[in-house]
Amino acid sequence: MPAIDVPAIRHQFPALSITEAGRPVAFFDGPGGTQVPNRVIDAMTRYFRTMNANHGGHFLTSERSDAMLARAHEAVADLLNADADEVKFGANMTTLNFALSRSIGATLATGDEVVVTRLDHEANVGPWQALAADRDVVVRFVDIREDDCTLDLDSFAAVLGPRTRHVAVGLASNAVGTINPVAEIIRLAHAAGATVSVDAVHYAPHGPIDVRELDCDFLLCSAYKFFGPHVGILYGKRVALDALPAYKLRPAEDRWETGTQDHEGIAGTLAAIEYLAEVGERYGSSFAEGLSRFGGRRLSLKAAMHAIRETEMELFGRLLDGLETVPAIRIWGIRDRARFGERCPTVAFRVGDRSPGRVAADLGRRGFFTWHGDYYATGLMERLGLADSGGAVRVGIIHYNTAAEVDELVDAVREIAR
Repeated sequence: MPAIDVPAIRHQFPALSITEAGRPVAFFDGPGGTQVPNRVIDAMTRYFRTMNANHGGHFLTSERSDAMLARAHEAVADLLNADADEVKFGANMTTLNFALSRSIGATLATGDEVVVTRLDHEANVGPWQALAADRDVVVRFVDIREDDCTLDLDSFAAVLGPRTRHVAVGLASNAVGTINPVAEIIRLAHAAGATVSVDAVHYAPHGPIDVRELDCDFLLCSAYKFFGPHVGILYGKRVALDALPAYKLRPAEDRWETGTQDHEGIAGTLAAIEYLAEVGERYGSSFAEGLSRFGGRRLSLKAAMHAIRETEMELFGRLLDGLETVPAIRIWGIRDRARFGERCPTVAFRVGDRSPGRVAADLGRRGFFTWHGDYYATGLMERLGLADSGGAVRVGIIHYNTAAEVDELVDAVREIAR
């Protein structure tokens, strides 16, 4: 039995009742963005109805808005196990990472090195390559093991050197689901005198994040991947944020949250985290024993993410079992069930010589929503030799998916393979 009562959860997500041509649709596009529960929609509407104002005014709606913003910072801090003043909101992860890379770049000298990986989303690679072009900084790449799409730590050791100043690494691959050994990478980077930023966008809806335990200097994620609106989040150690130059306007109170923020989106982010806390309160009790160092909402959130992970990975095993029976299918990533702890419930595959775009379109006509192409994991698709032929089909499991949806998806892929 799954750790979560999935039918009860699904009632909270209005989009899951969408039908097309008289039949229900199935959302397997979670890696590109999850659906949102009613409370997120209600929170954003409530913001506009009762507190729509700019920051810092001495009147009711502005005071309500500022109180909500403070609660939202505290909620994200609870999700990540950080302090509220270490949390910064922005347009999206990509924009925040460009700002972060620009600030770090201002501290670098000609010939200094930044390390990135072949496994990462382009948002965690491109900003550093742009920095290298502007400031004569060297970008070095960590390679992958092609057989299971995991990072080659020998390659990391080889590129880590005396001029390494920063390492940018993903917590999990948005293309093939690999969970990277980020704690070990951070330890080695710090020993070499480098700071580390972690792209947690893909991992955030699938498992618990503890920035204190990881000891990362910076971490980025996106609320729309964990059941919220399109809002980006930056965590930074207080000392790390304060040490960097910030590009801001003179009157701005915060060095990183430049300009007026997406207040209604932040209200929705707060509601998304409240949803996750409720999941922990309802279904996370069996996981709480090993989380005694946390209390209150932090405990509920960590328990929720453990319950979500167990539910999703049980369903993912069912998905992989089914896909492996499809003739002519090729699957990338970790397939060994004993190593499921090293992956998220996201799979990339191709069906024979059919183009991924055609397969995704055929699935879409049947009511199964999936992605195809490179999903901005451009470097990985190039490394796998798939970039010029359309990439791969991507299917992602979210805790609101059902066993029936998985079985029907597999049947549809099998029909397409025929």
